[in-house]
Amino acid sequence: MTRWGRSTIDLIETLQSLHRRQVSLIAQTGLQFDLNTPQGRLIAHLMASLAEFERDLVRERVRSGVAAAKARGQKFGRQPGQRVKADKLAPKVLQMVQSGYSYRKIAASLHLSKTTVLDIVKRHRVSSNAAINSAN
Repeated sequence: MTRWGRSTIDLIETLQSLHRRQVSLIAQTGLQFDLNTPQGRLIAHLMASLAEFERDLVRERVRSGVAAAKARGQKFGRQPGQRVKADKLAPKVLQMVQSGYSYRKIAASLHLSKTTVLDIVKRHRVSSNAAINSAN
């Protein structure tokens, strides 16, 4: 229930749908959730609320951890040198783009994906724009 009930509304709707189909829920611990009784509905709502609260706490902790890591200078995502094949073929890709080849042709001839070709071109444009902006 705590994993299933990350959204209280979703859990309640699902439990009501099961109830309409006359399906009862029995936990592995033997605890029964009879949604016909007020106690069963109370337990389901309480567990769903606690699960949603737990999810929100985890989300808050992750966000604060990421913010703290960024404040310490931690970089996220792939770093230069981790794209060995793409970094090695980048000059050839850029040369072919300037020659007017399509991204699909470049990808096929260099055995790369079209997305990798696009990423190489984007990285080059971003670095070129950064160099132009810093020169001004």
